[in-house]
Amino acid sequence: MNRTEFIIVTAAILFVAFVLGWFAHWLVHRFTRVSSSEMGELDKLAQALHEAEEQRDQAIAYFQHREAEMTNQLAQTEAELRAAMDGLRDARHEAEELRSYIERVNQG
Repeated sequence: MNRTEFIIVTAAILFVAFVLGWFAHWLVHRFTRVSSSEMGELDKLAQALHEAEEQRDQAIAYFQHREAEMTNQLAQTEAELRAAMDGLRDARHEAEELRSYIERVNQG
């Protein structure tokens, strides 16, 4: 193979590679092209996703606030229960003392 044939074969191979690359590029663009209606739909979906995320954040904030309120209310209720139980214990103790006093007075 002389020099001229080598150049022609190399040029032909490069040309075929160029044509195959251009064809592959055209196929990729043909199948991945996004129309304006699809872009509008994608924009709507993005907006809907953004609104859903905002609603989720608001719901999380509401539930955290509500949980804090309920925890506070539970703590208050437990404190009231402890106070009531202490009062009941004191009243039972006092009633027992009065019973024993009455029994001693009645016997003596």
